[in-house]
Amino acid sequence: MKRISVDIGGTFTDCFFVWDDTYIESKSLTTHHNLALGFNSALDNACTRANLTREEVLGQVDSVRYATTLGTNALIEGKGPRVGALVTHGFEDTIHISRSKGYGVGLNEVKQGDMADAQRPDPIVPRHLVRSVKERIDSVGEVLVPVQREDVREQVRELVDNGAQAIIVALTNSTENGAHEQQILEIILEDYPAHELGSIPVLLSSQVSGRKGEYVRAMSTVVDGFLHETMFHALNQLSSNLRGSGYEKPMLVIHNSGGMAQSNSTDALQTIHSGPIAGVSGAQHLSESTGLGDVVSMDMGGTSFDIGLVPEGGVQHYDFQPAIGRWLVSVPMIHLNTLGAGGGSIASYDRIHRAVQIGPESAGSDPGPACYDRGGLNPTVTDADLLLGYLDPHNYANGFIKLNPKRSRFAIEEALCDELDLDPIEAAKVIKRTVDESMAIGIEMELRSRGGVVEDYTMLAYGGNGPLHACGIAESAGISRILFPPFASVFSALGAGNMKPLHIHERSAYVVLYEPIGRKLFDEYERFNDYVAELERRGREDLIRQGYDPALAKHRLEMDMRYGNQLVTTAVAFDLNRINSVGDVLQVIKKFSDIYGERYGEGTQAPEAGVRVQTIRVASYIDGEVVQFDDLTSGSDRATPEAVGQRLVHFVGHDEPIETPIYDARALHADYVVHGPAVITTESTTYLVEQGWRIEPTPQGAVWLLKESVTAAQ
Repeated sequence: MKRISVDIGGTFTDCFFVWDDTYIESKSLTTHHNLALGFNSALDNACTRANLTREEVLGQVDSVRYATTLGTNALIEGKGPRVGALVTHGFEDTIHISRSKGYGVGLNEVKQGDMADAQRPDPIVPRHLVRSVKERIDSVGEVLVPVQREDVREQVRELVDNGAQAIIVALTNSTENGAHEQQILEIILEDYPAHELGSIPVLLSSQVSGRKGEYVRAMSTVVDGFLHETMFHALNQLSSNLRGSGYEKPMLVIHNSGGMAQSNSTDALQTIHSGPIAGVSGAQHLSESTGLGDVVSMDMGGTSFDIGLVPEGGVQHYDFQPAIGRWLVSVPMIHLNTLGAGGGSIASYDRIHRAVQIGPESAGSDPGPACYDRGGLNPTVTDADLLLGYLDPHNYANGFIKLNPKRSRFAIEEALCDELDLDPIEAAKVIKRTVDESMAIGIEMELRSRGGVVEDYTMLAYGGNGPLHACGIAESAGISRILFPPFASVFSALGAGNMKPLHIHERSAYVVLYEPIGRKLFDEYERFNDYVAELERRGREDLIRQGYDPALAKHRLEMDMRYGNQLVTTAVAFDLNRINSVGDVLQVIKKFSDIYGERYGEGTQAPEAGVRVQTIRVASYIDGEVVQFDDLTSGSDRATPEAVGQRLVHFVGHDEPIETPIYDARALHADYVVHGPAVITTESTTYLVEQGWRIEPTPQGAVWLLKESVTAAQ
C-alpha cells in the first residue's frame, strides 16, 4: 500500500504518508493563498525522511486524499458568488422567512436566548435574486401544473441580467419527483450553453438532498452553490499541482458523510468539516479493530476543538439537519460538535461577564499566535502554554517554528493583565483553566444529550494540541482514561487514509412499521424494497462513474427511526437490505429497540407509541486496504526513563512553579512509565502529564494517559 492523505486545517496542513510498511507523519503551516504550497511542504518533509523525491512518490503512489476546511472558512468569511434562486410560484419568501428560530441557528445557547438582540444573518440569496416559475408537483409526485418554457426563460434571463453568478433550482416537492427541476436545467442549457453561460453553475435541490423540508433543502442547495466556485478553483489548484509533479490518477476528496470520492463526484457541501470527520472515522476504525469500547474523540488543533462520539458496536451519530455557519441544511453528515478553542484561538476579556473568553476568533497560521513572531498581537492559547513552561521555544514543530516568549508575555499583558488585575503568569493560568473547562463542558453536554455516561467512555485525544490539554479537560469532565492513538498529531489525516469510496443517498419515507391503534405491522414490502433498490442504483452508478467494478459494490441500509411522534430520531444500520416477511419487520424493530435501549437506558423504549421510519438511507461503498491497529494492551513491568532536563513549569491550582522533569520521544517506549508532573516533547506534539496522572506507552505506538488509580485494562 502506497498512499498519501492530507488534512488541510486552519493552521496546519497534516500529512500521513504510507509507503509499504513505512508510516510517516508530517506537518507544515497552511498556506491559505495557495493550499498547494503547504501540501508540497508537508509532503517534501515526509519524502525526505523516506529518502525519496516528491516526483518518485507521486509517480508510484496508489492514491492522494484530501480533507479540507476551505469550504467552512469561505462560508464564515462570506466570500462567494452572487447566488440566484428559482422556486415554485408562491414560495418566493421561503428562503428568507426560514424558520421561527432562524435567528439562532449556529449560535451558542447564550446568544440564542438573547431575544432582545436577535438578528437573522444576512441572506446568501438577496430577495431581488429570487424568481419564481409557474409549476407545481403535489406531495406524492403527481404533476399538477407543468413547466412553462417561456416563463422559465424569462425568469432565468432576469437572474442573469441582475448579476447572478450561480443559479439554484429548489421547487416544491421535488424530492418526490425531480422532473421539473431537470426540465428547467435543460431549458437553461439550451438558452445558455456552456460557452455563453461561462462558469455559472446550476444546481438542483433534488440532486443535493433527498429529504423533505422545503427550507432546509433549498438552503442546502444555496450553500452548495455559494461554495461551488471556491471549492472548484481550490481543488483544481491542488489537482494541477499533483499533475505537475507526475501524479496522473484522480484526486480523492473526503466527504463529511464518512467516505470519499473523486473531485468530479464531490459537491462543495460535502467537504464541510471533512477534516475533523476523518478523525471521527479513524476513531471508529480504531475502536472496532481493538475492542476499545465507547469512545469520545477529541481533536484539538490550531483553530478548533472537535468532539465526536463513537458508541461501541453502534452507528456513527448523524446530524439530520446540521447547522453550517448560520444555516440549516439537509445532508447526511456525521455528527460533530465544534468549539472555537484551538491552540491559535484568541483569548479576550468579556467585560459583561468579567471573564476571559476563548475564541471563536483564531490567529490561524498567518500571522499566527503572538509567539510565532510574525506580527500577531493577540494572546492565544499557545501563548499561554508557552508562558507556563509547557512548550520548548526552540523545539516546537520539530524546530521549524521558533517561539518568542517575550511576545507572548507582552500580548497577555496588553490584553488581559489590567482587566484581571493579575500578572502574566496568573493570567496565562486563567486562559489554560478556561479553555480546559470549556472543552470539558462541551464533552459532558455532548455525551449526556445523547444518552452517554461520562465514566463509561474513553477519551481519544489527538490533534497537535490534544496531548497538551488532555489532562485538564479529562479532570474537569470526570474522565479517567485517555488514549493518544498512533500518529496522534496527524490522526485526522490517518483517518482520511482509511476511508472508503462511499456515496450516501437517502429519501424521506413515511413508513409505519408498527401502528399501535390497530396493532398492525407493516406489510407494503414491495414499496419499501423499491425505495431501497432505487437508492442502491444511484449509489452503484456513482461508483461506476469513478471507474470501480460494480461487482465489488456493497450497500448498507440505514434508517432514521423513532417511537411515535417523539422528536428523538435514531439512525440504525441493518444487516438486511430488503423486507420480505413479518420476521424481517420484527427483526428491524428489535434492532431499533436494542440500540435505543443502549443509548438511552433499557426500559426507555416506547413501542406502544408506534414505530416509524422517517428516512431511508443507503451507503454504497467499495472495501479497500486500511492501516491496521494492533492490540492496545501494555505490560506491567515498567521503568522510569531518564529525563533529558528540568525546568520550572506552572500548573493550574498551584501557586508556585514546580521543578518538572522534561523528556523527549525516547520516553514513549513501551518499557517505560512516566508519572506526573512531567513534560514530554516530541517532534510533532507535546505531552503534559499533570500531578495524579501517568503515561504508559504501548508497543504499537499508542499512549495511555491514566489516573494513578486506573489501569489501561479497565
